[in-house]
Amino acid sequence: MRDLGGTMLEESDDIRKSKFEKTIHTDPNMSITPPVGEDGSCHRQSSASANGSGPSYPEPNRSSGEGSPMMMSPWNQTFQLNKSPSLPSDDEDVPTNSLIGSLTREEGHIYSLAASEDLLYTGSDSKNIRVWKNLKEFTGFKSNSGLVKAIVISGQKIYTGHQDGKIRVWKVSLKNPGVHKRAGTLPTLKEILKSSIKPSNYIESKRKRSLWIKHSDALSCLSMNEEQGLLYSASWDRTFKVWRTSDYKCLESVHAHDDAVNSVISSTGDIVFTGSADGTVKVWKRERVKKGTQHTLSQTLLQQECAVTALAINNPASVLYCGSSDGLVNFWELEKNLAHGGVLKGHKLAVLCLEAAGNLVFSGSADKTICVWGRESNIHTCLSVLTGHTGPVKCLAVEKDQEVMNEQRWKLYSGSLDKSVKVWSVSGHAQIESTQQNQQQVVGYGKESPPSDGSYSSGSNYGSAEN
Repeated sequence: MRDLGGTMLEESDDIRKSKFEKTIHTDPNMSITPPVGEDGSCHRQSSASANGSGPSYPEPNRSSGEGSPMMMSPWNQTFQLNKSPSLPSDDEDVPTNSLIGSLTREEGHIYSLAASEDLLYTGSDSKNIRVWKNLKEFTGFKSNSGLVKAIVISGQKIYTGHQDGKIRVWKVSLKNPGVHKRAGTLPTLKEILKSSIKPSNYIESKRKRSLWIKHSDALSCLSMNEEQGLLYSASWDRTFKVWRTSDYKCLESVHAHDDAVNSVISSTGDIVFTGSADGTVKVWKRERVKKGTQHTLSQTLLQQECAVTALAINNPASVLYCGSSDGLVNFWELEKNLAHGGVLKGHKLAVLCLEAAGNLVFSGSADKTICVWGRESNIHTCLSVLTGHTGPVKCLAVEKDQEVMNEQRWKLYSGSLDKSVKVWSVSGHAQIESTQQNQQQVVGYGKESPPSDGSYSSGSNYGSAEN
């Protein structure tokens, strides 16, 4: 146990090892206090992410808060909002792809975000979940387990996934929206007692016996399928579990990978995607059975040496994106039977989080930047690189903002291990103004002239960090 500026962290959770017992380190030059490798994802060895020796890319114009200081004081425990002095007060005059403000609470590294309407929920390695409204702290509530790895919102309920492998359910008070009460814990005590009676409900995990309905290691992510009333949870214990939200019953546990499962996404229909530290992306087909659900492996989309760290799918579900510890983003087109569409190259270190909205894709990285990608068909172009964080970008959330002159704007939230959340105004029609940005274009199959930076990737080598 180490004391890092008032935050107690366990060494065993800060550095994760793969099945080959190789430890992954993030950039040694990162200006963060915790030990290296504490990005919260399980990695396998990758030269690009381990030593920062990945390919060098021309950087697009820095259109976002490059000079915005982070006014964070360890003695000031109150909310601080740092606005760029160059931004006008009228929201309609805010330039596209620009920093709106920074939310800091000085109580831990930000590991999870969730946005719903005008509310933003933030989870950190403290025991608190903060709720923000209109860039101001609105309310908060406390869990008993510390680090909050994932947050999803469904109606008046908030689901949080934790380092201890449990899921906690919170309900917003109808009388007072500022009050959140815990409505339950998954698995429920009733289910644990019921399952513990039968010896067949125990499985071997980490050289000890445990109930199959319980995650035996840290929970990495959550995904909600509101249409089916199902909640998916993925864990470092190599499984994903399926929960029925009506009664919080665990319907199924799937041993999905040979290493930690870093991401799970329940798409429309009956398809589920998982990404793992074993370097694979798998497709699962869900069937309804008498006792609940049954998931069968349909295909493996990707098989590589470096870890898969993040997955995202756009709306409507037409493109699946996959971020890896080598800094690359692969994508597949669902409308073309999951044909591989290409590779997005914009980061020098591991991609830690992904989000998609409209025709935009956002990738956050251990290199402290966020790439904004514009998509037309299967052609993706880097519209902007958002800078300002002083630590790895660990999580992203996006929601629709206002329209300005028939131009849709998005509000992007980014959480970082620098203990801050930054808020950005992003447009889906940002103009590319430099030759360098044109060079950052990533081409899908069938393009005759690859861009000059060599970012075109054929189907035979898309798992490699370098062509």
